[in-house]
Amino acid sequence: MRLAGKIAVITGAAQGIGRACAERFLSEGAKVVLGDLNAERLNATGSEIGTPETVLAKVTDVSKKEEVEALIAAAVERFGRIDIMVNNAGICPIVPFLDVTEETYDKVLAVNLKGAFFGTQAAGRQMIAQGQGGVIINMSSVNSGLANPNVAPYAISKGGMNQVTGTGAVAFAPHGIRVVGVGPGTIMSEMVKGDFINTAGHKAIMMRTPLGRYGEPEEVASVVAFLASDDASYITGETIYPDGGRRVLNYVMPEKE
Repeated sequence: MRLAGKIAVITGAAQGIGRACAERFLSEGAKVVLGDLNAERLNATGSEIGTPETVLAKVTDVSKKEEVEALIAAAVERFGRIDIMVNNAGICPIVPFLDVTEETYDKVLAVNLKGAFFGTQAAGRQMIAQGQGGVIINMSSVNSGLANPNVAPYAISKGGMNQVTGTGAVAFAPHGIRVVGVGPGTIMSEMVKGDFINTAGHKAIMMRTPLGRYGEPEEVASVVAFLASDDASYITGETIYPDGGRRVLNYVMPEKE
């Protein structure tokens, strides 16, 4: 129960890693505020994982600054404060580099990067006003530093997100607020199932993953919970990569017979 009494806000919380984070936070004693654009899925998740006393679900488009701020305001109105912010909402269209349109590029950066920046800003402003510190966690990716031309806008957005984490950490450190990142590898979430695996190829993914398997949303959530807790009290400005060894690999793994 490391997070007992804490109030956590999570974007992109209706499914996948966001939902796994919410469930983990609840299991460790926190109350959670869930934001997502998919109203039907969001409300179902809220009712499935908790009660009105522990969970608040609010439809949120993180590409719109005012909606991110409204999510923070709703959390404070319901629970009185926020202690943890997880900027998790993200999209990842599979498009060859030369086929990326301006519309696709703008949409990905609006959700992934603009959403994370203004989520960090809004949460930081509220935490500073409270005067008791807090933790902001940005969901990055191994693609923040690896080159995959089929997800260029996504990779660009996650590279920028790492700078949101670093600059936010320095800006908020005097207030006792930590800003950290988590950069998953290939996690078996709704975002990865289907198009991503079909495009990259199961064999290719496994050959560049030393642990030889996909990660699970719950494994990412465990890292998020650690960073949100006092166990990580001296970590800020860093991004941790639960990626099965992907980033340190400088060759592909031998094909399994």
